Amino acid sequence: MSSPTHFDLIVIGTGPAGGTVASKIAETGKRVAIVDERTFGGTCALRGCNPKKVYVNAGQLLDRVRRSNGQLVADASARIDWEKLHAFKETFTRPVAEGSEASFRDSGITTLHGTAKFIGVSTLSIAGELYEADRIVIATGGRPRTLSFPNSECLISSDVFLDLSQLPRHIAFVGGGYISMEFAHVAARAGSRVTIIEKNSSVLSGFDPDLVKTLTAHSHQLGIQFLLNQTIEGIDVLGDESRRIKLRDGQTVAADCVVHGAGRVPNIDRMQLDVAGIQHDQDGVSVDAHLRSQSNERVYAVGDCARTAQPRLTPVANEDARIVAKNLFADRPVRSPDYGMVPHACFTTPAIASVGLSEEQARQTSADLDVRTGDMSDWSSVRKTGKTVAGYKVLIDRDSDAILGAHLLGPGAEETINLFAMAMKHNLTAAEVKSTLFVFPSFSHDIRQMI
Repeated sequence: MSSPTHFDLIVIGTGPAGGTVASKIAETGKRVAIVDERTFGGTCALRGCNPKKVYVNAGQLLDRVRRSNGQLVADASARIDWEKLHAFKETFTRPVAEGSEASFRDSGITTLHGTAKFIGVSTLSIAGELYEADRIVIATGGRPRTLSFPNSECLISSDVFLDLSQLPRHIAFVGGGYISMEFAHVAARAGSRVTIIEKNSSVLSGFDPDLVKTLTAHSHQLGIQFLLNQTIEGIDVLGDESRRIKLRDGQTVAADCVVHGAGRVPNIDRMQLDVAGIQHDQDGVSVDAHLRSQSNERVYAVGDCARTAQPRLTPVANEDARIVAKNLFADRPVRSPDYGMVPHACFTTPAIASVGLSEEQARQTSADLDVRTGDMSDWSSVRKTGKTVAGYKVLIDRDSDAILGAHLLGPGAEETINLFAMAMKHNLTAAEVKSTLFVFPSFSHDIRQMI
């Protein structure tokens, strides 16, 4: 057997995190390789955040036209042309793989294709060839969680949903998280009958329950059906485009397409991590404060496949990559990620967003909590977009005037939440934020009324 090809660094995964690490280390003159088992570019650019927002923007545009009710535009009878929308999405995703790989090569990075499997502490088998490296970074992201009911394999992933050139007449989403809610809002506005099946008593468990309740009621008005506290017993495949979902309580749901929205897990199960002595579990690779494997000092993990307490979001992965690039070849790793306050949003229409503590968490932290909450649907900033639901909840500690959490629902929520995140990261008090001059009129200016 021939000797393994040696690199200073091999990065497994070509998304934003893996690409950042590879590029930064290549700039120092190290010999770097990067590998992916799929086309180069990663989930966010090819199958996630970016193409999803193309669909979300179409839904938002249509929603605003329809909500105008003849007051903002003369004709509110617009519709989404799904085939053209899909073609437009392709203008964003199609160039990614070739452009990404070319960019790596131009930076002197060797590009490899195939599933990377550990066959030693620092040795990999990739497409039948052997490679070894002084450092290896695992940046493989996530994959849909495996479901165990009969015929679960007939579910399509969010990847496949984004590649549908024709819109199914009736779509069922399994799970009530980000993926299901975002796509459900687009599909319902585009003309599909939509059903969301959720095992818990509410959807969007990571957001403020009061605002979620408002959003759920609004979603129901769009025609989205919610089946809560439900468990799937199995799916009958009745034809190429016909499914019957059987629920534990005896109900059945007919659908032309069933989408997996029941969560994602680290994409590490085919890498033979045990062979390299890399500790891991269902939540990812066990890492220390510097994102180095706790059991194999040559290996680091970033983003969705690293076991940390952070949400699995692109900004978190990017921060991981920045830190790992500094630690990899230092005499000893000393940098740790500074996540600050990580905001998150679900791009329904309108969007829902959060940062910091929930009300329940804040009540456990603050002895004197001020819960400032309200309905914004009649505020001028919201009414100007056409009538929709909107609300806020801001959590402030009365003793220190510190902002402990912020939760928003409504137009611009996904943008306004970033200002709360910045204020909280830099320990601005509610009074200091309130005294800041914002552009008027703007959604950001509404912060002063919220606090």
